[in-house]
Amino acid sequence: MSRDDGTAGHVTPLPTRLRELARAAPDAPAVSDGETVLTRAELDARTNRLARAFAARGVGPGDLVSIALPNRARHMECSVAVWKLGAVPQPVSHRLPRGELDAVLQVADPALVVGLETPGRAWLPGDHDASGESAEPLPEIVGPSWKAPTSGGSTGRPKVIVAGQRACVEEALARVDGLRIDRDGVFLCTAPLHHNAPYMFSLMALLQGHHVVVMQRFDAQRTLDLVAGHGATWLYVVPTMMSRILRLPASVRDAADMSSLRTVLHVGAPCPPEVKRAWLSWVGPETVIELYSGTESQAGTTIDGIEWLAHPGSVGRVTRGLMRVHDPEDGRELPTGETGEIWMRSADGQPTYRYLGATARERDGWESLGDMGHFDDDGYLYLADRRSDMVLVGGANVYPAEVEAALDGHPDVLGSAVIGLPDPDYGQVVHAIVHTPDGADPAVVEESLRAYLTERLTPYKTPRTYEFVPHPLRDDAGKVRRSALRDERLPRARTPSP
Repeated sequence: MSRDDGTAGHVTPLPTRLRELARAAPDAPAVSDGETVLTRAELDARTNRLARAFAARGVGPGDLVSIALPNRARHMECSVAVWKLGAVPQPVSHRLPRGELDAVLQVADPALVVGLETPGRAWLPGDHDASGESAEPLPEIVGPSWKAPTSGGSTGRPKVIVAGQRACVEEALARVDGLRIDRDGVFLCTAPLHHNAPYMFSLMALLQGHHVVVMQRFDAQRTLDLVAGHGATWLYVVPTMMSRILRLPASVRDAADMSSLRTVLHVGAPCPPEVKRAWLSWVGPETVIELYSGTESQAGTTIDGIEWLAHPGSVGRVTRGLMRVHDPEDGRELPTGETGEIWMRSADGQPTYRYLGATARERDGWESLGDMGHFDDDGYLYLADRRSDMVLVGGANVYPAEVEAALDGHPDVLGSAVIGLPDPDYGQVVHAIVHTPDGADPAVVEESLRAYLTERLTPYKTPRTYEFVPHPLRDDAGKVRRSALRDERLPRARTPSP
């Protein structure tokens, strides 16, 4: 297929790769979700039919198709069907409130929505029966982009990030070696497919011939059962999941068979050092890798467990693109060891994505996602936090992720989120929202936490106030929206005392 017109030449369309895999091993499992198992041949035939159903509703080359489905095999079927039309799959949470969904759809302007009824737009139910359509192959075509996930970032305003890589093997799979997504393994997806990382890695694994096992919902015990039952070779987790698995009874973890794992990749949020060390000890430091990047993919870092033990707390050295650190106020580049705003660009200066509904924070060809951090003398990056989440206490910078990592090390803390609240004396003070186990006495936990943090944080970083909640603060992808938590509490924080 030719590079410019999507008709024949030296690039391999993604559906062509899947068809080749089906011919090589038609009965090999391609994707399963605990209820449905699709072989490679079944996936190819079913997605031909589904693509024709999409085309009958107006989907054509270059169109976006919003996929608002739960974690099921059908979610992945939809993406493949969209590729077969030269269109662009655009995953979105099926649980979004109507107002947020409408805002995303206004930005994306999809030709079709799958999974949710959308007045005024073409849509199909997620369980649409396409069995009456032809299962014959469709003409080969390379779409202009292979994915277009959404992101609300720290602001909560929706934007769509259209990948700069076309829907061909040579571009979409360019990073598989660094991600250790080899050929013909078993990939366990633990997180919602509307998030970029699990969505992207799952599709890469599918294209590499893996059996992609999709968890309908994360559960710590079931994760271990699925690793053993399927002989999973590649496991995707985020620190929240890692913590929950470690909190299982020791007898359960000791009995778990993790021997099939060749790669455990974590991403999505800072990992508390105690959690990281426990996993390195459990599955072996050579097995664990960590990534830092954005959906925009201008640049990224990678670190394995062996390197991490030599540089604890780091997210690795730059392995893709370019990064540097600048003063967030005056914009000057900062020397090694000083924390500032991280700026990125691709190695060749070419765009790696395009925004719908947003404008990049850009300066002289460099872009910032708002993250803060510093490099050490060996070129290892250490993250602090997002610029928008930083708390300024009496002129001193406090990075919530550092405080949360200290909090999360306490045995009575299941998770935490740290925000800044206004204070007439210091400008802001640190407020900790803490998820505790059922039955825990908040007064006792707070007293214990204050003593615990005395040895781990300087006074200005230590939370001034605490709030205890019975529910998780991060979603299954490890994300926490601190801006929303802060906005909910600001009216109370600003109410004058009687």
